[in-house]
Amino acid sequence: MEQFVTSRDGTRIFAKQDGVAAPDAPTIVFANSLGTTLELWDQVLPLLPDGMRIIRLDNRGHGRSDVPNGPYTMGAMVSDAEAVCAGFDVKDCVFVGLSVGGMIAQGLAIKRLDLVRGLVLSNTAAKIGNKKLWQDRIDIVRQKGMSGVADDVMSRWFGRAFRTSLDVKPWKEMVNKVPVEGYCGVCSAIAGTDFYTPTSGLRLPTLGIAGSEDRSTPPDLVRETVDLIPGSEFKLIRKAGHLPCVDQTEAFAEALNGFLYRIGHSVSAG
Repeated sequence: MEQFVTSRDGTRIFAKQDGVAAPDAPTIVFANSLGTTLELWDQVLPLLPDGMRIIRLDNRGHGRSDVPNGPYTMGAMVSDAEAVCAGFDVKDCVFVGLSVGGMIAQGLAIKRLDLVRGLVLSNTAAKIGNKKLWQDRIDIVRQKGMSGVADDVMSRWFGRAFRTSLDVKPWKEMVNKVPVEGYCGVCSAIAGTDFYTPTSGLRLPTLGIAGSEDRSTPPDLVRETVDLIPGSEFKLIRKAGHLPCVDQTEAFAEALNGFLYRIGHSVSAG
């Protein structure tokens, strides 16, 4: 099932439901990284346990969601996820967020813990980069378009073996198709986010996932954030870059499925 939901500021967010349709089924919500669409998770879905309800959304400015004028705020992006949860009658989900999606996951758990019973924070942090880094990225994209950063993004997302293979082509095309306004808007949201203090107040089952070859959010940065939440778990995936769900799909699914099973959100570890 596909549908648009309307966020608090009137932005339409595109979302898709797969798996079991029943609202009372164990639910996973996936949020994507900057520069990707909900297709980011296509390879993972067939590896998830049976009986799950799976919901994915396109971040504002990306995919089939609206592209409002920037800059965007993290508060608005968290409200987008909140609207998707309301539109699909989501309660007690496991929220899986990668990169900026992981920031959205933290923000949603901070704001609406009633919606989230577990977090998977993949290749993310409470704070990513600094304002100058993101403003420099915005300036390049404004001047040169998405093609001005696509090669650099690939070098940060993937290790050399994947980056130099034909497998990288659709991911580079995905980045090149992102609207400039949407990309820059989300960059601004990331630049303005620091969740260190509020995330340290969270108390819920949490799994952190990092890629050994990730040049955007290195493993130590991911671990630092996950360690803010007492009782959290951490998994390092070898030979993975910033998108382990793409270049090490089976290892990513194994880590996710094991977590779902351990917290009682599925009846099978995979």
